[in-house]
Amino acid sequence: MEPDSSSRKQAVAIGYILAAGIGMVVLQWMLVAYNTVDTIPYSQFEQLVAQGNVTEVAVGQDTIQGKLKDKLPDGKSAFVTARVDAQLAEKLAAKGVVVTGVPSGGLFQTILSWMVPAFMFYLIWVFLGRRLADRQGFGGLMSIGKSRAKVYVEKDTKVTFADVAGVEEAKFELQEVVSFLKDPKSYGRLGAHVPKGILLVGPPGTGKTLLARAVAGEAGVAFFSISGSEFVEMFVGVGAARVRDLFEQARKAAPCIIFIDELDALGRSRSPGAFGGYDEKEQTLNQLLAELDGFDPSAGVILLAATNRPEILDPALLRAGRFDRQVLVDRPDKSGRVAILKVHVRKIRIGGDVDLDKVAALTTGFTGADIANLINEAAIAATRRNATEVSFDDFTVAIERIVAGIEKKSRVLSKAERRRVAYHEMGHALVAASLPGVDPVQKVSIIPRGVGALGYTMQRPTEDRFLLAASELKNRIAVLMGGRASEQLIFDGDVSTGAADDLQRATEIAIEMVTKYGMDATIGQRTYAPRPQTFLPAMQDTVVSAAEATGREIDLAVRDLIEAGGACARAILEKRRSDLDAGVALLIARETLTVEEFAPLRQVAAREKASG
Repeated sequence: MEPDSSSRKQAVAIGYILAAGIGMVVLQWMLVAYNTVDTIPYSQFEQLVAQGNVTEVAVGQDTIQGKLKDKLPDGKSAFVTARVDAQLAEKLAAKGVVVTGVPSGGLFQTILSWMVPAFMFYLIWVFLGRRLADRQGFGGLMSIGKSRAKVYVEKDTKVTFADVAGVEEAKFELQEVVSFLKDPKSYGRLGAHVPKGILLVGPPGTGKTLLARAVAGEAGVAFFSISGSEFVEMFVGVGAARVRDLFEQARKAAPCIIFIDELDALGRSRSPGAFGGYDEKEQTLNQLLAELDGFDPSAGVILLAATNRPEILDPALLRAGRFDRQVLVDRPDKSGRVAILKVHVRKIRIGGDVDLDKVAALTTGFTGADIANLINEAAIAATRRNATEVSFDDFTVAIERIVAGIEKKSRVLSKAERRRVAYHEMGHALVAASLPGVDPVQKVSIIPRGVGALGYTMQRPTEDRFLLAASELKNRIAVLMGGRASEQLIFDGDVSTGAADDLQRATEIAIEMVTKYGMDATIGQRTYAPRPQTFLPAMQDTVVSAAEATGREIDLAVRDLIEAGGACARAILEKRRSDLDAGVALLIARETLTVEEFAPLRQVAAREKASG
């Protein structure tokens, strides 16, 4: 549901409730007004009796109520007055007035006149409240302990293994689950049983949820999908009740699959509370552990879960007999990216110049979600230029948009700033072209992009790398320092703030070399870095288990690596000063240099490396 649509529906529901409240108040007022009689003095009452205008009265202990033949000046034909004269009965009888007693129910009638509208208002409020709750996906307090899992049947899932590409190993592991759900008896002919729980681990966007839905689609069974965060509420015991209800629903719908996304929200490792209290999350986790121990896998209920933070999960949750198997869903390699591209390009019209192998080579490190976004951005770029098909240039534009950010052509730089930015970016590009083991330059631009970049040098790896040597990391530091070195060379040491991000990234690499990889002879072959998260990137900016003197040595080692990288970059640029000036002149004239336009400078660098 769209947020705007939801807000409108809430506003309409509130309007209904207010209108109902106003209506009930008006109704109550009308009821009271209908039963209201005119209060008159006793002397006027005696006059009315003497005139023969009173038809009947009801005499109470303290009041007299009656009806008139002719209406009073205010239009009312009923009256009430205080009882005063003890000889009233004789006077009334003499005038032929019918006399009755007043039943002692005045207070009850008054209370009833308020309760009936209030009760009707309550019924309307409950009705509208339930309708609003149903629209928003929850059922109020009466169903707070019910599971909020979304149930998909086979026709709703619409996902099979054919829709999942780039994760062949994970698909192979999950094929066993499909076989079991289709034919559990033959699967266990040798005494084997399917794992109770399968945990899908991997970086965000790699297709863990899609894989789980594909398993249900292949097996043709019901699919219960819920997020780990939906179990925990502000009320104690609600999470445990929802766990019980979820597994009870699954047993009734067997064979089926229960999928818990973001399991870390529910299964975080237990630890003593700060105040010694009993955490609601722990109670929910304990109930999940009990359910995993209690249900029989032969009943046809399979539990799948996904997380990108397996290191924080409770060990009791991961032990054998609960989550028996962990399946890694990692970033795809080049062949996997090609397969993912083939799946997604079926939805768009691509041109004949699009080489998916080249696109895959430029998207190293992309996840399945990133590639899906890339396809969409490329299609948008083609639509923006009113093209009939998506070209390779559209894919290039989309990659730049994702990696470097949106172009900000409205940001106008002065002539001096453009010249400084051009030398800065060309410094990066020439150093990258002159050193081995660094990603090749794909584009150089002085058009501002993203949040604060006034220019950029886009480097994209052409192959998947799983190991990096110390020399390659040092060369990467030198490339990052190329912009600052170029400014120092051209502007006589008068550097600018444009290298802030370069210095940050160079520092991160140097810290990891010293504290994580043991690549400094002075510090030695031990690590001082905290244990990183498995799949979520985190900046390495702290050092643990180091004495004060060792910490100073680490700082000096990091500084030496960065200074050495800067010196290397400056030496290259001093040697290639003429290429630097020529490249800057071309860059200022064109604003952007493609890989083909930058090729002559790269070829010169290649010849110099071969000769040197």
